[in-house]
Amino acid sequence: MATTEAPTFVARPSKPKLKLPRGACDTHVHVFGPGARFPYDPGRATVPADAPKEALFALHDYLGIERCVVVHTAAHGFDNAATADALAARRGSYRGVALAPTTISDAKLKALDAAGFCGVRFHYMPHLKTGASIEDVIAFGRQLAPLGWHLQIHMHADRIAELAPAIHRAPVPVVIDHMGRIDASLGLDQPNFQALLRLLDDRNVWVKVSGCDRATRQGPPYADAVPFARKLVAEAGDRALWGLDWPHPNHRGPIPDDGQLVDLIAEMAPSDGARRALLVDNPQRLYRFSTRE
Repeated sequence: MATTEAPTFVARPSKPKLKLPRGACDTHVHVFGPGARFPYDPGRATVPADAPKEALFALHDYLGIERCVVVHTAAHGFDNAATADALAARRGSYRGVALAPTTISDAKLKALDAAGFCGVRFHYMPHLKTGASIEDVIAFGRQLAPLGWHLQIHMHADRIAELAPAIHRAPVPVVIDHMGRIDASLGLDQPNFQALLRLLDDRNVWVKVSGCDRATRQGPPYADAVPFARKLVAEAGDRALWGLDWPHPNHRGPIPDDGQLVDLIAEMAPSDGARRALLVDNPQRLYRFSTRE
C-alpha cells in the first residue's frame, strides 16, 4: 500500500509585517484533494498529503491576499476537477491554469474557460513527466489564442537557452515559472540566469518571482535568492508576477513560512509602485480578473 506524504506547508505561518495593496494577487498555488473526493493520479509510489481549498482560502484571508491563480497540480494529472472546484468557490477572484494534452478539443478548452481557467502549464523538469515537445506546445498556443489564454512553462534552469528559440515564436503570452528554477549559489552572472534575462527581452514573455525557497542554497531567509527576484522585477517589472507556491510540493529544504515569503516582497519590489505592479496591475492584465467581486 502506498504511504501518505507528510504535509509540506506550515499550518500556522507567521503574520507578515508587509501590508499588501488592495487586490493583491498570489499567482501560483495548488490545491491537493481531498483525495477522498478528487482521486490522485494512479501509479504514484506515495499519496500526496491533502491541501484542500479551505486551507488555501484561510491562508489567503490571514495574509491579506484577495486574488489568486490556482495552478493545477500534476498529482491530479489531466483531471482538473479539484482546481475547478476551488475556482467555483471563489468565482471572479480566483483563476486557474490547467494541465492538458496538446490534443485537447476546443470544446473541452471552452468548458475550462467557462470554469475560470485561462492558461495551460507544461513541465520540463526531471522530477515531473514531460509530455509534449516544446514545438508541439508552441503550436498548441494557436488553439489557445482565441480564448485569450497563455502558456506556462516550468523548466529546469539548464534548459532555458535550449527552449528559448521556440518560446520566442509563441502566438500567446508565455509565463516562466519560479525564476527559471535557477541555482542561487551560482550568482547573478551565471549563464542560466543571463539566458532568462535575454528571454525576457521578448515582451511576450512573463516571469514569476516565486520559488526563492527553491533557488536558495542557504535556506531561510533566502538572502542568496532574493537578488534574483529583485533583478527580474527591475528588468521586467511590468511582466513580473508573484506567488507563494503553496503548499510547496516536492520541497527539499525546510518547509517555508508563508508569512516570511510575503515579507520578502518588500525586498523584491522595494517601492510602492513596483509592488502594486507586481501584485495588482500585472495579474489584472494577464489573468483578466473580474472587476465585480
